[in-house]
Amino acid sequence: MARLISIIIIIIDVIVVMDILRSSKDTEKKVLWIIAVIFLPVLGPILYYIIGKK
Repeated sequence: MARLISIIIIIIDVIVVMDILRSSKDTEKKVLWIIAVIFLPVLGPILYYIIGKK
C-alpha cells in the first residue's frame, strides 16, 4: 500500500512539474515552484494549485 501511495505522489509531482514548465510564468518563478514541488512532494502541488496558479 505504501508503494502505491508513493507511486501516485511521484506521478502527481511529474504532472505538476510539467504544468509549471508549460505555464507563462517567469523562469525564476518556474524554478522556485519546481524546487517547492520536489522538496515538498505532497504539500508542493497543493500549494502550487492554491497559490501559484491563477
